[in-house]
Amino acid sequence: MPVPSVEQLNEDILRPLVRTSWRYYLAVGILGSIVLAAVAAFLHQVYSGIGVSGLNEPVFWGFYITNFVFWIGISHAGTLISAILRLTHAEWRRPVTRCAEAITVFALMIGAAFPIIHLGRPYLFFWLLPYPSERGIWPNFHSPLIWDAFAITTYLTGSTIFLYLPTIPDFALLRDKAKGWRRRLYRPLSLGWTGTPRQWHRLEMAMRIMAVVILPVAVSVHTIVSWDFAMPPVPMWHSTAFGPYFVAGAIFSGIAALIIAMAFLRKAFHLEEYLTPFHFDKLGKLLLLMSLIWAYFIVAERLTIWYGNDSPEMAVYWSSSQGRFTHLFWFMVFCNLLVPFSILSIKRFRTITGTVIASTTVVIGMWIERFLIIVPSLERKYLPYTWGSYRPSWVEITITAGTFAAMALLYMLFSKFVPIISIWEMKLGMRQEANSPQPIPVETRLPQIVAETNFPASGS
Repeated sequence: MPVPSVEQLNEDILRPLVRTSWRYYLAVGILGSIVLAAVAAFLHQVYSGIGVSGLNEPVFWGFYITNFVFWIGISHAGTLISAILRLTHAEWRRPVTRCAEAITVFALMIGAAFPIIHLGRPYLFFWLLPYPSERGIWPNFHSPLIWDAFAITTYLTGSTIFLYLPTIPDFALLRDKAKGWRRRLYRPLSLGWTGTPRQWHRLEMAMRIMAVVILPVAVSVHTIVSWDFAMPPVPMWHSTAFGPYFVAGAIFSGIAALIIAMAFLRKAFHLEEYLTPFHFDKLGKLLLLMSLIWAYFIVAERLTIWYGNDSPEMAVYWSSSQGRFTHLFWFMVFCNLLVPFSILSIKRFRTITGTVIASTTVVIGMWIERFLIIVPSLERKYLPYTWGSYRPSWVEITITAGTFAAMALLYMLFSKFVPIISIWEMKLGMRQEANSPQPIPVETRLPQIVAETNFPASGS
């Protein structure tokens, strides 16, 4: 496929910002309606009490905490993939990074809401914050909720900065060419950017620093989330392997979500020349690797439990393998291992369609995996007379559906105001590939690239 010209690049990437079809408004209306239904269900829960959910003794964690762990895992798509690819200077990353970084911020926002939704009195959520009150009461720092609050706040702040920094040059270019309200919008967002060599050098250094800093933060966040489970003495939870197990699962589901988002953007915004089969092939290989790593953790976990033959853990083991959750367990294995391995291990099947099919099953399978970690263990806690069962109510199901709609809605709104592919990074890659076999310092080559960029004026 021929390399697009500068003018064609501008036109293709800016098209979603300056042109809006009726299909976009229809999709936003449908997604917004689902989100409003979820908000109404949450308000009903606040008014009527947490009893309208399916949560009850002994299962006090259900769909809400499943969604919490799931969305925090999805957020690892952008941070880890983008940061690692930036640090290794992988050239094929350029059309992918902003798609991935946006997923991180939106998934974190959605995931962070669930501890509050899960509270019986969500309007008292500020009690979780470590501030000195006039009552002299501080939060319990032994509580995993406090750890989550610190970890997620730090991760969300860092990920937002990591997403924002590379958009500054694009905001400046849009500011200079746009008119009307768009110009007023992009002026403060561009932070007075003029594209001097000194600014480019500082931006490059800031992005490198954030890429280095955000990696350990991302790993630590899902490790802390895993400690919510590993610390209490609940059957099949009290394990030292939960940290790496949760991190691997987060990367696994995050890559799958990124592939689905890229396929949607490619089709909806006609970005076939930029999000190519090559990118899906690369991400498909990463997804296959993570599928095998996930399978290793599943086998290691269940083999050690079976060999140990501890009665409380075996009750949970048989509940998921041959009991009430049998079908869900084997469907999870089918989605997370059999389908990805069958498709992605064969190059002929590792196409855009193949990777999207595998990614869709992985997203479904990883949500089921989070559910199977939580509910069976709580239903079969130690003494048989404490056993119980859990069934979600319509409130939980509606709120869960609303979170998926909210993710799609936030992504669509973001793509309407921010170029979903980094324009300056694409131009940098094009110029380097065309004119320079050896890398040139970024502060030397970028001002010339920016000067050659022509954006269509728009007052829409």
